[in-house]
Amino acid sequence: MKEFSPIIFKDGQLSLLDQRKLPVEENFIHCNTLEDGFKAIKDMVVRGAPCIGYSAIFSLALWLKNNKYDSKEFKKACLFLKGARPTAVNLAFEVDKVYSLCENLHDCEDENIFYKEVVEFGFLQLRESESNNRAMARFAHEELKDRYKNKKLNILTHCNTGFLACGSIGTALGVIQYLGEQKLIENVWVDETRPYLQGSRLTAYELTKLEIPHKIVVEGAASHLMSSGLVDAIFVGADRIVSNGDTANKIGTASLSIIAKYYNIPFYVVAPKSSFDIDSNSGDEIEIELRPESEITNYRDNQISPLTSEAFNPSFDITSGINITGIICEQKCLKPPYLKSIKEIFNGN
Repeated sequence: MKEFSPIIFKDGQLSLLDQRKLPVEENFIHCNTLEDGFKAIKDMVVRGAPCIGYSAIFSLALWLKNNKYDSKEFKKACLFLKGARPTAVNLAFEVDKVYSLCENLHDCEDENIFYKEVVEFGFLQLRESESNNRAMARFAHEELKDRYKNKKLNILTHCNTGFLACGSIGTALGVIQYLGEQKLIENVWVDETRPYLQGSRLTAYELTKLEIPHKIVVEGAASHLMSSGLVDAIFVGADRIVSNGDTANKIGTASLSIIAKYYNIPFYVVAPKSSFDIDSNSGDEIEIELRPESEITNYRDNQISPLTSEAFNPSFDITSGINITGIICEQKCLKPPYLKSIKEIFNGN
């Protein structure tokens, strides 16, 4: 399999695979300033909650490379970067960790230490992502073995959660990759994921490279697939999980969970602890990012709707915790009641 990282930091430059151009073109956008990184995140050159977070780390490294460290000015840079994408909690999580790291180095006489430490922190996060995501995949495998033994499985997934989104094996798609390595995949149903087509462009691209059998479907096919017995389990990622298990993910995820519950299909969320927001009590507190109307009315600069038609484009929806069979993180597969199980993993249990 040809697999490469969508994030490359080398010789003081951040290079991001332009995921807007996939699968037709494999081009990298080069960032030399914090503003370049902000624009790449906001414009979805890079996307997927983990990769957004890692790109933010290296974007702050660029600021430190280009500026003498000053706590107040660096805090302004951090607040600026957080505004690029408001829903995915990984962005704020990684930015806050970088800020704390630099504050702890505040009395260091070596001005270059801030830049060096943040760059190394970014590389460390990428390395840990691979091991953590493989741990999540193993927990998912155990879950499915309890239900299906060693049957070959038909899995449905939504949006994109593989190495393009995570810089490593991936979260929900990491589970699928791992199952593929165990020869346990019959077929993967790939939601095309309107309006940005992360499924048909990106997930199908990854599965092709992984040589895993798959078929692309429109989101509206979900009920037909489930009622026909063609789906054994659903795995999705998450951009934010709050303390009661409510989960923000790509628009259309909530609908899938409701249909899955109706047909008694297990529905799993796969995400690292960095995607949890335990300070929020329910999904009602999550800000939903509204993206440009043109993502719906246009495709690749071509107008596909009447010029006078308006559009409404929420990028995420909230899946209720009561519709989630399990939330798989790097420590275990969490089960309801989530107020209890999520609290336990953050209290060291």
